[in-house]
Amino acid sequence: MARSARSYTTRLLYSLCSSSLKPQTQSSTAALLAGSFQLRHFSAGSAAAARLKEEKEAWWKESLQKLRNIGISAHIDSGKTTLTERVLYYTGRIHEIHEVRGKDGVGAKMDSMDLEREKGITIQSAATYCSWKDYQVNIIDTPGHVDFTIEVERALRVLDGAVLVLCSVGGVQSQSITVDRQMRRYEVPRLAFINKLDRMGADPWKVLNQARSKLRHHSAAVQVPIGLEDDFKGLVDLVTLKAHYFHGSNGEKIVIEDIPANIEALALEKRRELIEAVSEVDDKLAEAFLSDEPISPIDLEEAIRRATIARKFVPVFMGSAFKNKGVQPLLDGVLSYLPCPTEVSNYALDQTKNEEKVMLSGSPVGPLVALAFKLEEGRFGQLTYLRIYEGVIKKGDFIINVNTGKKVKVPRLVRMHSNEMEDIQQAHAGQIVAVFGVDCASGDTFTDGSVRYTMTSMSVPEPVMSLAVSAVSKDSGGNFSKALNRFQKEDPTFRVGLDPESGQTIISGMGELHLDIYVERMRREYKVDASVGKPRVNFRETITQHAEFDYLHKKQSGGQGQYGRVIGYVEPLPPGSPTKFEFQNMLVGQAVPSNFVPAIEKGFKEAANSGSLIGHPVENIRIVLNDGAAHAVDSSELAFKLAAIYAFRQCYAAAKPVILEPVMLVELKAPTEFQGTVTGDINKRKGMIIGNDQEGDDCVITAHVPLNNMFGYSTALRSMTQGKGEFTMEYLQHAHVSQDVQMQLVNTYKASKGVE
Repeated sequence: MARSARSYTTRLLYSLCSSSLKPQTQSSTAALLAGSFQLRHFSAGSAAAARLKEEKEAWWKESLQKLRNIGISAHIDSGKTTLTERVLYYTGRIHEIHEVRGKDGVGAKMDSMDLEREKGITIQSAATYCSWKDYQVNIIDTPGHVDFTIEVERALRVLDGAVLVLCSVGGVQSQSITVDRQMRRYEVPRLAFINKLDRMGADPWKVLNQARSKLRHHSAAVQVPIGLEDDFKGLVDLVTLKAHYFHGSNGEKIVIEDIPANIEALALEKRRELIEAVSEVDDKLAEAFLSDEPISPIDLEEAIRRATIARKFVPVFMGSAFKNKGVQPLLDGVLSYLPCPTEVSNYALDQTKNEEKVMLSGSPVGPLVALAFKLEEGRFGQLTYLRIYEGVIKKGDFIINVNTGKKVKVPRLVRMHSNEMEDIQQAHAGQIVAVFGVDCASGDTFTDGSVRYTMTSMSVPEPVMSLAVSAVSKDSGGNFSKALNRFQKEDPTFRVGLDPESGQTIISGMGELHLDIYVERMRREYKVDASVGKPRVNFRETITQHAEFDYLHKKQSGGQGQYGRVIGYVEPLPPGSPTKFEFQNMLVGQAVPSNFVPAIEKGFKEAANSGSLIGHPVENIRIVLNDGAAHAVDSSELAFKLAAIYAFRQCYAAAKPVILEPVMLVELKAPTEFQGTVTGDINKRKGMIIGNDQEGDDCVITAHVPLNNMFGYSTALRSMTQGKGEFTMEYLQHAHVSQDVQMQLVNTYKASKGVE
């Protein structure tokens, strides 16, 4: 009824307008009326759409606010795997606790490879999720050895926050500095956890001062221990000023009481220190602090959260994971102070706009953007770990690998718990999941096809050490190559190459332990025994002066003989020439028929493949052929080829040959106190220092060092700098060796030839 009345009114208005107005005004008025109705309908529709959008947004915002992606990283043996084990126990993911090097032989949950359980170290970052107080927490357990830094880097690349575990006895150690440097590079907000307060000699305040001086952390304790070493009973929370005790066989019952009288003064002093430290970097708290207003626990907690997410402050927690004390308050700290996925800004590179930086919203509403940050060869094929930065991924969806342009289907989507998995139907932005059957390399970006974004590529350090490997038995060749292919896909710092000169398979990696573990994994997982040798350095030979040759190759042995004569000279190429070998034909007339010239060139090339000093290739050489002689019957291609080979050998010694060795550009970073030792060692290795800079507390030295003197350097550098030094090296050029080295190399080569 109402509708017909409304349409009648419209018609009446329209007829009135049309009778009293001019023709052009009539049409514009009609358009105006129609427009006003459209607008009303549109505004009603858009309001409904906005309400729907708000409801949707409220759903995902709430679920993202209750999500934390954290990593636990530290120095070797600071107890981070033990800490993760306790976290999983308290969050109900596991129902009993096993120690890392436990007597029960089960080993910690996160150390899922046999090799890890045997050596008691964590090699691969296992991803696990658990829930604590209605929050979902994804934990990535990272390795603590320098040789596995790519694992740490990959883990940090996909995290929103991290927990840096420090040992209360060992303090800030070399690897803590390396890990902290990586966290700073990837702008990861962090908490510190001082572990092992039950050990003899535990001193958390010493460690806190070390973190301030060595790591340059702006930090303060948010807890005070009640007793230390054998008397360690519990913790005082400085935000709420309450004492926490941990009872029960596994510390699962938390008893909250008032602060014991004997440490009340210390707790108040440390709380004031905490407020001062936070107010230095948070304006809101500074106002309250300067106007002497009482600061409530809620205000202090919010200020610590703001400062931590802005990476201006590092709250320090304490406890003993092994003795089950202080783990639950640390979990509360993760929820209270570390950011949720929407509070961290992630950037992608738009490939359509010449790698322009694009800010990702981090919401499930946008187009899908996910990064493959880790690969594993599982029982059911390749398992790819994905961190979803934007959008939603569903089982059965088609996704596009931006790096290769391939379209792939998601056959199975799982959530990982160390090496066990749970099937899920879909996952949204902020989550870490794994997919099966997707062929890709680590660091690839996946989208739904609507955008061509790649996440910034992770910086992959160059391998610093190489070894020659070969399978002991001939039968295991297939498995040997299969293992090497898989390791290369899993780990970008592990490279495999074939030395064309020695025919050896060369593996390169981040250090001796890194390569040893791969050789060991080959034996365990693929039943391939490999023999490991020292790789040969690729020397070269060259000539330093002009030398003439005139050689006649004549052989008569009944029937057709061999006859060929070549005359010319050899000379070094000018420096910086694009080719390493040059052959010039300067023949005049038909002294040598032109069809034999290619055979002569081939002979010289073959001869230059192995110089007579140490049998390595000869480069930077020009050979000029200007005369020769041929026989009408006996000359052949073979005769001239042999004539060229012998001519080269004849004149080579007269051209004063020298040996060239590969020189590496080495960049070192070590604390300033070790500068003298490190510099002296480079000089001992016949290195030439070309730069020395200061960067914070570290000195950065650039040098040119012969590769032959760099073997075992990673181990030597670590022992010289207490493990705090790191270095990268890359090939620079081949340079002349000194006379004494040349004599030594020639004598070694002659001796080995004599043995053969």
